[in-house]
Amino acid sequence: MFNTIPPLTRNIIILNVVVFLLVQLLQNDQLTMNLAAFYPFSPYFHSWQVITHMFMHGSFFHILFNMMTLFSFGPVLEQVLGDKKYLLLYFLSGLGAFILFNLWNFIEIEQIKSSLTAFGFDLDGFLSGESVSFPGNAAAVAEQQVLVNSLRNIITIPMVGASGAIFGVIAAFATLYPDAKIGLMFIPVPIKVKYLLPIVIIVSVYLGVSGNVGGIAHLAHVGGALVGFILARIWRKHLYRFN
Repeated sequence: MFNTIPPLTRNIIILNVVVFLLVQLLQNDQLTMNLAAFYPFSPYFHSWQVITHMFMHGSFFHILFNMMTLFSFGPVLEQVLGDKKYLLLYFLSGLGAFILFNLWNFIEIEQIKSSLTAFGFDLDGFLSGESVSFPGNAAAVAEQQVLVNSLRNIITIPMVGASGAIFGVIAAFATLYPDAKIGLMFIPVPIKVKYLLPIVIIVSVYLGVSGNVGGIAHLAHVGGALVGFILARIWRKHLYRFN
């Protein structure tokens, strides 16, 4: 059955699985640090991470969900769009996920910096790696500690996974085939993708902006879906012009 999957989708799945197994077997923190995607102004960021993070996954269920979703939607788009457009869709969606996620990170970091500066906190010293103190009373110190921890998390916790690229594939499919119905475990009847996708996007935006992320880069999903939607809207006018 696996041999019946179109070659690009099959090879993307294989590459994701190989990288996941390699990382799990080696248990090399430096390898993970190099391949995962850090905030662009983090000292851990490298340019190649904008691509390599798409082949990193945090857990077995993470990669299983992503690859099963790609297996479900990817073959149709690969055959309809052709190799070049399909690859553009996949990787530009992943890039769009990275950009939107880190644009929100940038906004959050600027807000944190502004708040810390208002307290009189030595932000430059902290960012330079110096040992700095928290000025003010106990309440002010506690608030600054929360802000510093949030800042540190954004800079040091990387983004991993193909979810942004996968959401781009789903959004493109929903744009080209809006009336297609899919079944989900928690919904008893099949639902048209043109109804399901907006719900997923709205929930993702809310969770991403509200901070209820649960370790999931929800805004990355939105960024990927946005790119997939735009590309599919552009391409769909020309897909059947020779028919």
